[in-house]
Amino acid sequence: MTDQTADLRAPRDGERWRCAACGNLTRFDVTRTRRTTEYWHFDLAGTHQVEEETVRSEVVEAVACRWCGRSDAVEVVDRAAADTATDPAAG
Repeated sequence: MTDQTADLRAPRDGERWRCAACGNLTRFDVTRTRRTTEYWHFDLAGTHQVEEETVRSEVVEAVACRWCGRSDAVEVVDRAAADTATDPAAG
């Protein structure tokens, strides 16, 4: 059985992910599916560059903490209220 994240969504403005197990605030492995429409501009040599992208839909499938590996402890929290002193990357 695979661990499931309780809140499988990308943080909105003013929010961030936090691992409740180890306190990580900065590093996560995110698996997501996106459906996009892109404007590709090709140069004369045939190399392209994406100049515009419109996200039609996006689904976050899994989020795991990069530090401790837990996917069942990642939560969305208020960005301003997050305790940055407990982040393992802060030290």
